[in-house]
Amino acid sequence: MIIDFHSHVYPPTFAQRREELSRSDVTFDSLYSNPHATIASANELICRMDDSAIDAAVVMGIGWTNLDIAKEANDYILQTAQENPGRLIAFCSLNPAWGDDAIKELERCTLLGAKGVGELHPDTQGFDISDKEQMRSLMKAAKDLGLIVLVHSSEPVGHLYPGKGKTTPGKLWRFIKNFPDNPIVCAHWGGGLPFYALMPEVAESMTNVYFDTAASPFLYKPSIFETTVNILGPRKILMGTDYPLLPQARVLSEIDITPLPRQVKELILGQNAKALLNI
Repeated sequence: MIIDFHSHVYPPTFAQRREELSRSDVTFDSLYSNPHATIASANELICRMDDSAIDAAVVMGIGWTNLDIAKEANDYILQTAQENPGRLIAFCSLNPAWGDDAIKELERCTLLGAKGVGELHPDTQGFDISDKEQMRSLMKAAKDLGLIVLVHSSEPVGHLYPGKGKTTPGKLWRFIKNFPDNPIVCAHWGGGLPFYALMPEVAESMTNVYFDTAASPFLYKPSIFETTVNILGPRKILMGTDYPLLPQARVLSEIDITPLPRQVKELILGQNAKALLNI
């Protein structure tokens, strides 16, 4: 079974409303104000999944700053997941800085089938992910509801790109240590956090932490797969593409050419996600 753990879909009208949404939402503006940035619908995602023989995908929005837009995007994601059972798995997008409104939206989406929260974008959303008090309410609610939390992650070095931000390994590690009982997925290889797991105190904190491979070809050489498996083992890696940022086939091809055992590749491609999502 192949599961894409990191994909983005939006209501079909969002592509036509690009300028309006860019004026209304900071995160959307940072990622999609460029008219060449692709905005995909759920139907387009499913077509690409069929092309690449992907069985299921976690679908999510972005770290919205506008509550009304977030609700509209969440409703679309939840509806399309209900219409495509077994193929689309809904995560809801919200902003911890909304306080009680964030918890209400979390609870509403959970009742409608959400399995997680994400993608959080701390920089554009204006909250400090390493601040335990600021994150406490959301993380408690997510834990009580049995939800996974997926957070955007950034490398402290290297090239700049839209939405990169400053949610780097140090901040992520403090976040992880603050909430050790929550299942947390650090997107984009955690901005390199797995490399620090060569330090025993970092490795010890990774019990409920996973890393997705979203946008990996834009960030690392294919040897990142072998390197991370050697450091953390094969059960912490979730295949994610960041569709529609790049074709799903590109990530799949990198895994295919990686000289890892077939059993390890199967864990990365879907078995780890299946266990984490309890499906």
